[in-house]
Amino acid sequence: ELPPSHFAAARAAAVAMGYLRYRRGGPGRGLELRALRRARRQDIDDAGHKYYLELELEDVLDKGRTVNCTAEVLYHLGSKSTAPDVQATVQGELRSTEEADKEFYNRIRSLEKELVAENIPDSHGNVPLELEPLHLLAWAASGYVIWQNSTENTKFHLAQVKHVKQAKRSDEDLQFDYVLLLHEMVSQEVVPWEVTVLWHPRRGARVPRDRRQPGHA
Repeated sequence: ELPPSHFAAARAAAVAMGYLRYRRGGPGRGLELRALRRARRQDIDDAGHKYYLELELEDVLDKGRTVNCTAEVLYHLGSKSTAPDVQATVQGELRSTEEADKEFYNRIRSLEKELVAENIPDSHGNVPLELEPLHLLAWAASGYVIWQNSTENTKFHLAQVKHVKQAKRSDEDLQFDYVLLLHEMVSQEVVPWEVTVLWHPRRGARVPRDRRQPGHA
């Protein structure tokens, strides 16, 4: 059993949250960790360290209503290139995003020019209302990067969308090419990461390409 404030428990919770944001987040929902309730670690011979977590989640667009979640995070022994295995079960209903998703999709599809934006949030921490869905989609995309690239000794957090550009497509998906700044809380490094996100209301967010940029801020 680990105290919820233990650094290893907090790192495992960040991986679980990355996974959940990618799987369940999008332009109409941003999942946030409200509280880490319980954590325990099991050392599995020849496999790695497994963390069992009880989390309380909140949607940033639906403040005040929380749902519980159980998650398991397995870090593979000695492997820095294999993503942790994550399994998570959300107990309770998250607010439906169907209407917001449809509205965002139709708005972007009706634009005459591809959308371009940078520095979300700005230096004062503000996110313009019309860019909030793009910011939340970046959260979902960063969730994938965090899940796939975390180890037991890292804790990533999305600091800022440095740049985002919509790309023209001939199919029904929306495509956004992001440069995200990820703050690695342990080394205090800020890492720029290129991420391509495809999104459709029916299929959710998918990340076909991501690449860590050389150098750091």
